Amino acid sequence: MIPLPLAFGAPLLTAKIRTVPEDFQVDELPAFEPSGEGEHLLLTVCKRGANTVHVAKQIARWAGLPEMGVSYAGMKDRHAVTTQRFSVHLPKRVAPDPALLNDAEIEVLESTWHNRKLQRGALAGNRFKLVLRDIQGDAGLIDARLAQIAVRGLPNWFGEQRFGRDGGNVPAALAMFQGRRMRKDQRSLLLSAARSALFNQVLAARVEQGNWDSALDGEVWMLDGSRSVFGPEAWSDALAERLARFDIHPSGPLWGEGELRSTGDAAALELGAISDEQSLQLRAGLEDARLKQERRALRLRPALMQHQWLQPDVLELSFALPPGCYATAVLHELGPVQDVGGVTSGD
Repeated sequence: MIPLPLAFGAPLLTAKIRTVPEDFQVDELPAFEPSGEGEHLLLTVCKRGANTVHVAKQIARWAGLPEMGVSYAGMKDRHAVTTQRFSVHLPKRVAPDPALLNDAEIEVLESTWHNRKLQRGALAGNRFKLVLRDIQGDAGLIDARLAQIAVRGLPNWFGEQRFGRDGGNVPAALAMFQGRRMRKDQRSLLLSAARSALFNQVLAARVEQGNWDSALDGEVWMLDGSRSVFGPEAWSDALAERLARFDIHPSGPLWGEGELRSTGDAAALELGAISDEQSLQLRAGLEDARLKQERRALRLRPALMQHQWLQPDVLELSFALPPGCYATAVLHELGPVQDVGGVTSGD
């Protein structure tokens, strides 16, 4: 794994996070309102100290269903207090009392019927509340850095949890590409890790050059809040205005087979950043797996960003992120933060 550069200068603090699970709170932002009818029971669950798969298994046992009968929009970390939706397929619309699920780890906050299964990725984003403790650093400089992030945004890194313990998913992906057999679920995880590693290398090159949030010749643009892309096209005042108001973002490649969409300087930078031997092996493996070329925004701007000092060495941060974005990207721009409870998550 390459060390990720900082977009705003030298680190300003050292700190700890998740001394207790309540120091890392995540609330899933739903993408739709329940229909109130149908054969899928939507449960809004607050969990503490339990991962999403574990809770889904508990719900399946409660409903008397196989695990495939329970769905969720995104994974949430174990070492945290998180709120998220699950859907339970009950075609006869007969369900046990949701209160029977409640224990020290799980609390059902709401239950209602819906006419469709909850699909992966069916969320508008996540709202975070993080508490950093044992902070060493100048509070005034930290305040200024957070204000800068709120105005300018920050690089849209894939978080370290995408790469597994000690970054082991990328070496495992290389082994898989060289013929090692993997289970289907492992294969999907390792393909994602390989793609994410290549994207981070491209983004690192643009951060180092200072153009992660500006235009290069041959740029491909991504619409904010969407996976839709357009370009390349000639730079114009209209594009400059849209970039300034965060309607569009520069993008980088999620590698796969097919022609790279970017051209000119953008394509040269992208290919140059992932031309080392390991990257070439990852690229070939992703192409052989028949993944298609896709794009991801290079820039992220947290919404509703606020912070307050609870004590001279304790800082509370709150913000919302789109799906697939990582709270660790915000923390990275502040300085080294020791995760006492484990690695954080994003959907």
